[in-house]
Amino acid sequence: MRPLHMVDTHSQYHKIKQQVDKAVLDVMESTAFINGPAVQEFSGNLATYLGASHVILCANGTDALQIALMALGLQPGDEVITPSFTYIATTEVIALLKLTPVFVEVDPKTFCIDPAAIEKAITPRTKAIVPVHLYGQSANMEAIMKIAGQHKLYVIEDNAQAIGCNFHFSDGTSKKTGTIGHIGCTSFYPSKNLGAFGDGGALCTNDDALAHKLKMIANHGQQKRYYHDVVGCNSRLDSIQAAILNVKLNYLDGYCDARRTVAAYYDEAFAQTDRIITPFRAANSDHVYHQYTIILEGVDRDAFKTRLDATGVPSMIYYPVPAHKQKMFEQFGVDGLELPLTTYLTERVISLPVHTEMDEEQLKFITDTVLSLI
Repeated sequence: MRPLHMVDTHSQYHKIKQQVDKAVLDVMESTAFINGPAVQEFSGNLATYLGASHVILCANGTDALQIALMALGLQPGDEVITPSFTYIATTEVIALLKLTPVFVEVDPKTFCIDPAAIEKAITPRTKAIVPVHLYGQSANMEAIMKIAGQHKLYVIEDNAQAIGCNFHFSDGTSKKTGTIGHIGCTSFYPSKNLGAFGDGGALCTNDDALAHKLKMIANHGQQKRYYHDVVGCNSRLDSIQAAILNVKLNYLDGYCDARRTVAAYYDEAFAQTDRIITPFRAANSDHVYHQYTIILEGVDRDAFKTRLDATGVPSMIYYPVPAHKQKMFEQFGVDGLELPLTTYLTERVISLPVHTEMDEEQLKFITDTVLSLI
């Protein structure tokens, strides 16, 4: 059996090695390493794929979130509603900009932010909502956009884990996640469904004025060289990474399908036990399975992980400590905040390997091992 990995980027690369190597060498030959033709080409192709009017490439997904918040003109103390059950990047940029994170519960089935919890948390100081499309499935964007419209709030989608996912509206239309809110943010970290060979990120928007501001902020606040109109930062996707991503974009839908095949195998194998709750599939969203995350019931999750590690089956816990329990947020007076569903999930979730290069022998070994240990 081939070695097991949470993500097998090595095998994925070798399947498209010739195309990737040529794309990289073309950039090397051009020496246009910053904002070269490869950057412009990938930006345009990604915008077409997403159905977005504008894509602004940047250095990483965390920068994308920060630049998005900077573009909204928020003031220190303004409140931003976000889930606590997420990777820390979603929430740390809120604090970094001296805004106030307001942590709310997630939906018990999708693990994404609960629209009812959003509505309850709105105050006169609320200015924005940052939903996270966790593990590869969309938050309920129809409900979220309705709430945002009623209260005149901005919506920034954290789409780092769900690029390629479609959200289906009740009128029968569909849109790619990241294109529904005012701004969408994504990451091209190597393990993502569309992963670079290093760091990378992007913002997308259908608002021309916001796009203009996002571009300026990501480029030192300038639209004309050496003339700086707003406070910005230096956040760029380099040409080599853009060239690699431009090749891999052609395979993204296939990558998502491969992950769905893995998920279906797991679902069938684990259907026989009530100790494993497999990922829920919402009717209004595709699932691109950035992670295959299960809930363990009646099982000591941490002890189970230790036993699983000993067999050579990799696993990860995303995430063991929710944001509102992190020391960095003590300054916001969240010590007494109780989010029981979030706590429940952080104590029980565990993610199994899911990637584009898995074969049936590997999947059988993983599922047999998991079932033997619970």
